[in-house]
Amino acid sequence: MTAPRFQRILLKLSGEVLMGQGQFGIDPATCDRVAAEVKEATETGLEVCMVVGGGNIFRGLAGAAQGFDRASADYMGMLATVMNALAMQNALEKVGVQTRVQSAIPMASVCEPYVRRRAERHMEKGRVVIFAAGTGLPFFTTDTTAALRAAEMNCDALFKGTSVDGVYDADPKKVASATRYDTLSYDRVLADNLKVMDASAVALCRDNHIPIVVFNIREGGNLAAVLRGEGTSTIVQTQA
Repeated sequence: MTAPRFQRILLKLSGEVLMGQGQFGIDPATCDRVAAEVKEATETGLEVCMVVGGGNIFRGLAGAAQGFDRASADYMGMLATVMNALAMQNALEKVGVQTRVQSAIPMASVCEPYVRRRAERHMEKGRVVIFAAGTGLPFFTTDTTAALRAAEMNCDALFKGTSVDGVYDADPKKVASATRYDTLSYDRVLADNLKVMDASAVALCRDNHIPIVVFNIREGGNLAAVLRGEGTSTIVQTQA
């Protein structure tokens, strides 16, 4: 693996990625595969932090739709992200990568509280920092959390690992003729309501000049390939 184009990135994983082929929960084999790819990235000197969603366990919006109070449902979703963060921590440390989990909701017996300067020191020492519990506040998605943490950590890019290999003009799972974009502007994503990340996250990245790289994390080796500039992805950035 050649040297990546970036020095520091934030990797955003949806909770669904950790399900593997299952319908819910956490698949240890998938965690191990992702951990191996993150390790490969860190061995080039790349500094990595992560945000993991909680949709494989509980999704706040879905819970609210079923009758839960929205704020309570969102807090439940935040706790689900802590479980996923601990699963990824376990997988990373099994392959020799030092990690720290920092939670926006303090839970001292489980992980560190989120402290920006402490997180930066961890990353400078080569540790992978996994940010859990979202922003610690309801009504914000983990996409917004990822954009916020990427800005706070001065990341060069936000890599969003999904189940598709980029951003399309239609759902490629439903429309066979859907066309993938190689690059997009932030404003185009917002104006056309393309489902890259939620609008708050895209605006945060735009305002802080953080490119968003959307790629398929389910394909083995794809993270390394995209970091080399060789894999299939869509890059959302400022365009002239």
